[in-house]
This record gives sequence, C-alpha cells and structure tokens, in this order.
Amino acid sequence: MSNKQCFAYTRVSTVKQGDGVSLEAQHEANAAFAQRNALTITKCFEEKETAAKSGRPVFDTVVRSLHAGAAAGLVVHKIDRSARNFADWARIGDLVDSGIDVHFAHDSLDLRSRGGRLTADIQAVIATDYVRNLREESIKGMEGRLKQGLFPWAAPIGYLDQGGGKPKVPDPMRAPLVLQAFEWYATGQYSFKTLLTEMRKRGLTNRYNKPITKGCLENMMSNPFYRGVVLLKRTGRRYAGQHKPIVPHALFDRVQALKSDKQIKKSTLHNHAYRQLIRCAACGRSLIGELQKAHVYYRCHTKGCSKTSIREDVFEQAISLELLGLRLSPADQHCLEIKMQHWLQKGQW
Repeated sequence: MSNKQCFAYTRVSTVKQGDGVSLEAQHEANAAFAQRNALTITKCFEEKETAAKSGRPVFDTVVRSLHAGAAAGLVVHKIDRSARNFADWARIGDLVDSGIDVHFAHDSLDLRSRGGRLTADIQAVIATDYVRNLREESIKGMEGRLKQGLFPWAAPIGYLDQGGGKPKVPDPMRAPLVLQAFEWYATGQYSFKTLLTEMRKRGLTNRYNKPITKGCLENMMSNPFYRGVVLLKRTGRRYAGQHKPIVPHALFDRVQALKSDKQIKKSTLHNHAYRQLIRCAACGRSLIGELQKAHVYYRCHTKGCSKTSIREDVFEQAISLELLGLRLSPADQHCLEIKMQHWLQKGQW
C-alpha cells in the first residue's frame, strides 16, 4: 500500500451540470488513476463553479491545504478541470515548484519534466482560449436576444419566466405590488426605508420568496424593464422589450425624477416636526421620531448606546423656556425686518 497521500479535485461549471454524470465520471477516473499509480486519495474536493475566473472557494481551500502539507499531491481529471485562466494555472505551477505532485488522470503528463510542463502549459493556453471564444459566442447570443426584445436572464421581481426565447409575463401575485410601490413613491411621501417597510407588510418578496431588501427595492425602482425597456448595464444600450409593462411610462419617469430630486423633494411618511434636530447626548447621532400611543417619541437607535428618549411635548416645553430668554438687539431686529421685506417683495413665500 502506497504511503503517498493525495487530494482529488473535481469540478463542473454549473450546479445544473453537477446533477448529471460529469462529477461521477471524474471521480471514477481519478480513483482508477490513483489505483494504477499506487496513490491513496485521502479526501475528494468537489466544486460547481466556472474555472474561467479565479477565486473558486473550494479550489482555494485545496491549494492552501496542499501548501500547508495536508497531502503530498493532487489528482485532477483533466487540465481544464483545474484551470481555464492564467492566474489559477500559475497556482498549479507554484504547487509543482514547491514539490507537490499534480497528476491529471486523463493526460498522463509528468509536470516535473520540462517536456511535460511545456505540454501542460500549451493545453492550459488552449483551454483559456476556448473559454474566451465561448464567452464571445455567449455575448453574441445574448445581444441577439436583446435586439429581439427578450431578456435572456432571470425575470425581475414582478415577472415570471416562460422559458428560452419567450418574453417574461407579469406575475399575478407580485406585479400589482410592484405597481403599488411605484405609485406610493411617486406621492413624495415615502423614503426608501418607509416604502420598504410598507411593501414588506404587504408581502412583496424576491424570486426566492424572501422579504425584499432595501438594495433590492432601490434596484427595482430604477429598472426600466418595468416600463417596457430592456437595459444592458454593461454597455448602457436600451432595447424595446416584447414583455408587457407593469408601470406606465409617465409614472416611471416621475419616480426617476423624484429619486434624483429633480421635481419634488422627498419626505418620509412620518415627517415629524423636529426630525434630525435632536441629537443623543451620548453618541451624538440624531434621534428618530416614532409615533406611539398618540405621542411622538424621539429615540436613539445607535447600537450599544444608552437609548436616549424624549417625548416631543416635553422637548417643546424645554425649548420654549430656553427661547424665552433670547432677545434680539434693536439693530438685529431692524436688520431682520429689512431682510423680511426684501424676501416678501421677491415673492419667496
């Protein structure tokens, strides 16, 4: 029995592929290779992630563990299962240079020899070029769909997928809530925070049936897909969509204007009199107004703070007493009267 212990690494590009036979076939090939070459596989690592980009979490763990001495070698089915980008191929080279044996079950290459290393480098370059070509063809296919007015990705919130080559259709459950979100925001009485609270109460969820987040809501309110336009963010190009709009053009444009403060300044649903005017004595952050049992309370929401709280009418009494002691000098009073007259003459009331 060999005392040379190795890891085995298998990879498929997508989770969907992982449900097929590819991973199983790789496991069998790695096991057969190990048996023929008197190697002992101590642990199998499995990843469902593209090799076109660096930073695969399982692959990173394998490399770190090998450098730490957890095993003497690595068995991979083929070169393109380990890397299809130069960064990760360089890491494979670093393993070999540090004395760790890397074996490819399908390609019997000796990476310790100059010829074997050169052959492996060439195959890695070919694999990288294959990914580049595949990416270019995928982009062409997506642009073709976009020009047809189709959205080649998962349906946004409020729409349902109908399969490839078909336009998205409004979701009978979420579409009315999406429209309601746009209508409420267009009133100018909601911030994203208060709108998020209201939409969560009414059951608006993402495609995974989880409550929407603030970022998700903001993206939704900026997406022209809801008014019938498909936007490719990478290039900024817009295409007329085949799908049925959920939000009228005028309503969508009004929301964008409000978001950019071009028309009406937004206000929160509860625009309390002393909003952002009272600060916590402990942490210096603004107290947040809350309506509780017919009274407005201003509380500190800073985590770890002493939870400063004051009722609005108590604050008004205290500030009134302070203001009673303030008096304008005759000169300041005259100056103020002149400025008020000038302001009224310009019609700024």
